[in-house]
Amino acid sequence: MALWVFGYGSLLWNPGFDVAEEQMAVLEGYHRSFSMWSIHHRGTPTDRGLVLALDASAGASCQGVALRAKPGTEEATLAELRARELISSAYFEQILPVRLHDGRQIEAVSYVIDPQHDQYTGPQSLETQAQIIARAKGDRGPNSEYLHNTQAHLVKIGIHDPDLEWLDARVRQIAG
Repeated sequence: MALWVFGYGSLLWNPGFDVAEEQMAVLEGYHRSFSMWSIHHRGTPTDRGLVLALDASAGASCQGVALRAKPGTEEATLAELRARELISSAYFEQILPVRLHDGRQIEAVSYVIDPQHDQYTGPQSLETQAQIIARAKGDRGPNSEYLHNTQAHLVKIGIHDPDLEWLDARVRQIAG
């Protein structure tokens, strides 16, 4: 059986597994937001950064990409994704219905923020997010690099996300 993964953040530009097929996709009932404290990859426990999460929200939808793992790599792909995405248990791994650009409806592994987890930020202003992202750094590099790579890839594939566009410009301004 095919393994599909819904990408909305770093999975867009760094899936970390062999991709056999990539399709533009929409996930209903969630929105992309910088609502997870990063204490590993883009921040530290004492100087937290922010990373994107799928946050449940009635009436929302998130545009992203559905990535189908190369046949025969499904087990290894899930192991890699779990090591990366479930490092601190702030995400739930869920199988959610996703609508592909070509009209197909598929089920995709999706990583959704746990709003009860202590890494969930809750609502923050865009300015607060920009200030955090501009200064934080973790074991995978600067938080700003994560933002800039994600925004550049969204532009490349034709996804307009006004909040990320604003954050990208503001963080560049803060950095000088």
